[in-house]
Amino acid sequence: MVDNNVNNFFIPNVSKVPGNKKVDLRDRLGGEGEDVKKKDEFKNLLKEQISDVQQEHGISLTVHAAKRLQERNLDIDTDEYFKLRGAMEKLKTKGGRDSLVITDKAAYIVDVPANKVVTAIDKGSIQENVFTKIDSTVVV
Repeated sequence: MVDNNVNNFFIPNVSKVPGNKKVDLRDRLGGEGEDVKKKDEFKNLLKEQISDVQQEHGISLTVHAAKRLQERNLDIDTDEYFKLRGAMEKLKTKGGRDSLVITDKAAYIVDVPANKVVTAIDKGSIQENVFTKIDSTVVV
């Protein structure tokens, strides 16, 4: 014959535990607030790293430039991108800051230290425009 007391000792009957208390271990493990803080820190660090790489190696567009590209049906393909990037590197070595870059497709006003295209003008409209507040020009 099996003794119930011995059996309950080894395998307790959990259905007889009084109440329905739930244990929240998040407080003991740092809580959700810590996870959110860590995720935000990681996200900010990642944005900084991407921004640093983009400033060092890439070209960004201002909202105005993106709008002008769209309005004037201009697209920066791979060839155009590398022309712009090469021109900006050349302008940096010469001390250019706010510059005009002219390619066979378009003309771009660029902020050289920030690696940003500020605005874009299609090739057909270049002769009609006056370019002010630029310190250098490069034709590529």
